[in-house]
Amino acid sequence: MAQVQYAGTGRRKSSVARVRLVPGNGNITVNGRDVKDYIPFEALVEVIKQPLNITETNGSYDVLVNVRGGGFTGQAGAIRHGIARALLQADPEYRAVLKRAGLLTRDARMKERKKYGLKGARRAPQFSKR
Repeated sequence: MAQVQYAGTGRRKSSVARVRLVPGNGNITVNGRDVKDYIPFEALVEVIKQPLNITETNGSYDVLVNVRGGGFTGQAGAIRHGIARALLQADPEYRAVLKRAGLLTRDARMKERKKYGLKGARRAPQFSKR
């Protein structure tokens, strides 16, 4: 019989994470590597584990993640969003807890586009009187 698994897609900035939750003992694998090897910052690893800690399911699921685009922070946020959505599939009772913690809302902040006549999104060329 096929093993039960729950899927969720998380997005943040330009990162997209495809997350699968499989009943297990709490291992987190990102792009085929352990999370501690893939993401060098302990604070970002804690960000990833946030939905599991809030729902008290830390040791009950193995997390398998494919993530692409963006940097470490964007990818960590996308993984967190994906895990929260997958947990919602696993048990709809978690919705209230996850929503109160703000983990089901996609962070809509993006990089502002560069405008013509400027050197960046808002940075103007240096002014000279003469």
